[in-house]
Amino acid sequence: MDEVHAKLAELTQLVEGARAMPMSASCVVNRADVLALLGDLEALLPATISQAQDILGDKELVVEEGRREAEKIIAAARAERRRLIESTDVHQEASAESERVLEEARHSAEAMRVEVEDYVDAKLANFEIVLTKTLSAVERGRQKLSGRHELEQLAARAEDEVDGFLEEPAGA
Repeated sequence: MDEVHAKLAELTQLVEGARAMPMSASCVVNRADVLALLGDLEALLPATISQAQDILGDKELVVEEGRREAEKIIAAARAERRRLIESTDVHQEASAESERVLEEARHSAEAMRVEVEDYVDAKLANFEIVLTKTLSAVERGRQKLSGRHELEQLAARAEDEVDGFLEEPAGA
């Protein structure tokens, strides 16, 4: 195709460079040169036309191949979209399941906390009862000790009085 354009350019230059006829738009050109260029063009045209026909024939093949490739790309895109949607569904299901497990763990932890608090409260109540009983026992023991001391004081007084009583008659 480039050769045809080159020959047409040569022909154009030949005509443009031709000697003009006075008082007319005509010019004088070398017949042999013009005929040679036209012969070259004629020789090139069947090859060029054949190439153009081949390209036009190939055009349909290229267009058909492009359509097939486009269909493949569209099918691949649809498959990828389906895969992404499925993976999104899986992700959403996994997220929902993890939320459910976390909520279940929170409830379980709260139940355990309440159970532990009840257990500790019961143990502290038992300890309080034991301490109260121990405190009462200590108090009773102190009272007994205090009572003995008072008994001893009474006994000592009584002894003094008896001694004092016994001593008076001897001195009277």
